[in-house]
Amino acid sequence: MIDSIFPVKDKSELSESMQRAFDKSLSRRGEAKLISAMGHSPALFDWYMDDFYKKLFYEGSAPVIYKELGRLRLSEVHGCRSCNRGNRLDADSAGLSSVKIAVIGDAEHAVFDAADKAVIELADLMSLHAHQGRLAQPLYDALAVHFDDGQILELSLVFSLLAGMAHFMFAFDMIEREDNCRL
Repeated sequence: MIDSIFPVKDKSELSESMQRAFDKSLSRRGEAKLISAMGHSPALFDWYMDDFYKKLFYEGSAPVIYKELGRLRLSEVHGCRSCNRGNRLDADSAGLSSVKIAVIGDAEHAVFDAADKAVIELADLMSLHAHQGRLAQPLYDALAVHFDDGQILELSLVFSLLAGMAHFMFAFDMIEREDNCRL
């Protein structure tokens, strides 16, 4: 059970599009607290879904499969139970193999190729736990073999925004934590 002091709106108080998102989140993630809370600011919800997810995450220049790989790595590292539920489904839908999904916690696993490993390392750099991290030359070089500079920036921004959202949702007690969550 998620116990937050921030007030949430009842599903019936949400717009039709937010109610659809609520139902989708409930079926995929087992909860919809963020959507209920965003009922207080529908314009912010629209920005998050339309501008961040639709335009940047799904329609940007970096391949979605790598964004899904990084997003799943972040949620696994952060220990967000509800994020993990949905992110595993989305990673599968994007074409990430079930083996990669199952071993996402082991960045050195042989199933990951060089591009995967570079993306996982970048996600780790952007995670909530990388307080002193910096983009080092070896990581940039590993990324540059597979992505142009615009795509590297896009992946980095997506991962940092996702980490920021995780921080926000953990701070406001809007998501369930896995046992390994350090927050």
